[in-house]
Amino acid sequence: MEEPEIHYIKAMDDPWFKLLVKLQNLLSIETMKFYEEKNLVTIHLPVTTGSISSPMGRGSDSLSVKVNLEGIDTYLADSMQFLLEYGCRLTDNGVYYIMPSFRGEKADSRHLCQFYHSEAEIIGNLDDIINLVEEYIKYLSKKIVEKLGTELKKAIGDISHVENIANYNGHFPRITFNEAEKELKQMYGDRFKKGGDMYEQINQFLDWAMSYDTSDDKLGSKSETDNWAKKFDCKVLYIDGSKPIGEKIKIILERIKEINNNKKRKS
Repeated sequence: MEEPEIHYIKAMDDPWFKLLVKLQNLLSIETMKFYEEKNLVTIHLPVTTGSISSPMGRGSDSLSVKVNLEGIDTYLADSMQFLLEYGCRLTDNGVYYIMPSFRGEKADSRHLCQFYHSEAEIIGNLDDIINLVEEYIKYLSKKIVEKLGTELKKAIGDISHVENIANYNGHFPRITFNEAEKELKQMYGDRFKKGGDMYEQINQFLDWAMSYDTSDDKLGSKSETDNWAKKFDCKVLYIDGSKPIGEKIKIILERIKEINNNKKRKS
């Protein structure tokens, strides 16, 4: 950024930033309209939480952002997924929100450490949520083209990537992890083999994945996660991500009931 000291002044007269405000407003309004048609309701949730689960699962490397409010250690949430899941118990079809997300990692060309997050939890299975997200992306793309397409073309020239999604017929291509592995081997061939330029990179990943349960020093290992959880002053509830969602919810509700009963006894 050139001249950061006066950037905020220049931004007030810059058409690009005025367009960003319009785009953000459109996304918020159309998100509400989309989910209203699906009979999903929005819920307002806090941006702080006293308990966190990340990093826990394999491949989860987003660290928590710890802050201190009025002398109390707490965390800025990267997702309020658990409260969304709880919200599903209070509604007939599901819930959604758009709210800030905070992640303890460095920003780069592909990842932000702070951004706005559109997230939903519904009553249904994996295919149901995939279909919903696909429809949501197509819907927003159509509204962007319809209402801001002319302005965007003037500002950035080509918006064919948005138009292609807006006019996409059928489902987006879907692929399982195992299928993706085969595709990568076919695409890159010898680059994954010893001596290839991707050999070291892929083997570092496979080494991490295979040693997740047994390693005691690797970033994101089970041991490191367990040691991290031991630092909390409060009790830690471990949830097996492979269990059905109904079973996980039951475990959480039973623990909440246990905590409430203990509080009643002490009072």
